[in-house]
Amino acid sequence: MLLVVMVATFSTSSAVAQTLRDASYNYVGKISPNGTVRDSKYNPVGYFNNDGTIANAKGKVVGRFDGKMQIFNKGGERVGFITADGSVYDGESDLLGKIEIKTGKVIDDDGKVLGYANGISIQRVAVYYFFDFFD
Repeated sequence: MLLVVMVATFSTSSAVAQTLRDASYNYVGKISPNGTVRDSKYNPVGYFNNDGTIANAKGKVVGRFDGKMQIFNKGGERVGFITADGSVYDGESDLLGKIEIKTGKVIDDDGKVLGYANGISIQRVAVYYFFDFFD
């Protein structure tokens, strides 16, 4: 389940909110230093908690990511993983796309640009392949 918007800012130690941009480099939202994901109208649409859990706008946990680059749904089933080069795979090891670490470009498995995520932890960017905060 790929998103139109594939960007997020996820350096948990950052004290500055980071902007989310789509493939045309339009502003679509931001991530606050506390992990709150906000849309372009500043409405909260999701949360990245310090323990790795991911919640929707109502605070309900929808999944989590761990320190081993794996992503899990709310039932604890592994739904995907990320490799050190930024490649994102689903739970069946099928390529979903890639996060170009040096450029911040987020692409799908066909090479189409989905968005930009400069200076962002690839774990949090990859979460957007599985959980759509903007719908």
